[in-house]
Amino acid sequence: MITPDSVGFEVAGLAERRPSSSPWAEWSWRVVDVIETAPDLPPWTRLREQDGATLFLAGRAQVWLHPTDTDNYRHNLESRSARIWVVLRPVEAEPGMALHCVTVDAGEAQNYGDSGADLLESLPLPAFLLEPVLAFVAQHHRDRTFHKRKRDRANPEPAGRRGP
Repeated sequence: MITPDSVGFEVAGLAERRPSSSPWAEWSWRVVDVIETAPDLPPWTRLREQDGATLFLAGRAQVWLHPTDTDNYRHNLESRSARIWVVLRPVEAEPGMALHCVTVDAGEAQNYGDSGADLLESLPLPAFLLEPVLAFVAQHHRDRTFHKRKRDRANPEPAGRRGP
C-alpha cells in the first residue's frame, strides 16, 4: 500500500526472447537488465535481433519503497550481493509477456515466484538504486523488538468431562 512516506523510482526493464529448446514452450524469456533511463519508446519495442534472440524494451515500472518494509530492504542490502527482482507476466498480446513489477523486497518477490505463472528474474541491484535505497532505510528503519505472546493458562478440567 502506497503511503505518503512511500517513495517510487522509475526504472526500465530489458528482456530477451529466444526460441525455446523445450517442446512445451515456443519461447524462452529472461530479463537482462534494469536501467535508470530509457528511450521514449512504447513497451515491448524491439531494440535488437541477433542470432535468433530479440532484445526488447520491456517497459517502465516503479520500484516502490515503503517504510514498513525497511527490514526486508536492509537484509537485501546486507547480503553478499544485493538484488533487484523483475516480474514478467504472460499475456495474450504480442510478444506474449508484460512487465508486471520491479522490486527490491525479497519477500514480495517470493510471492510472485510462488504463483508459478509469472517469470521472476533476479539481477544485481543497479548502482543507481543503491544509494537511494540505503538513504531510505537510514531514514525510515525502526528496530522492532520481538514480543513473545504468552499463552493463556490451560483449564485443568478436561473440556469434555461431564458432571455426575
